[in-house]
Amino acid sequence: QVQLVESGGGLVQAGGSLRLSCAASGRTSSSYVLGWFRQAPGKKRAFVAANNWSGTNTYYADSVKGRFTISRDNAKDTVLLQMNSLEPEDTGVYFCAAGNRYRYSSGLYYYGDPSRYDYWGQGTQVTVSS
Repeated sequence: QVQLVESGGGLVQAGGSLRLSCAASGRTSSSYVLGWFRQAPGKKRAFVAANNWSGTNTYYADSVKGRFTISRDNAKDTVLLQMNSLEPEDTGVYFCAAGNRYRYSSGLYYYGDPSRYDYWGQGTQVTVSS
């Protein structure tokens, strides 16, 4: 079992920045892929970014490339999402997710698929005003 707790959401004006944090506990987080998804009102949950288990490879949705940065610290069992140049379209509930590393091969096809993630946090709200 892996428990995930997100923090750092809030209200920000367009163009601003926020940093989300996800603390993992339970089984060793270095065995897991860690990713971020978001869900806007009335829409399906969508991939945002992910790290492979060692943190050496990162994957991003096209809509956030160049603006968001994901990083992980396995020693602290945390994964961060630095969000810059925020846009109103970034508004939603952001979820941290963890999946067994052996269920992934290289590529966005694997890391962007929410069905490959076994554990989810409760979510943190991000609201970007125009």
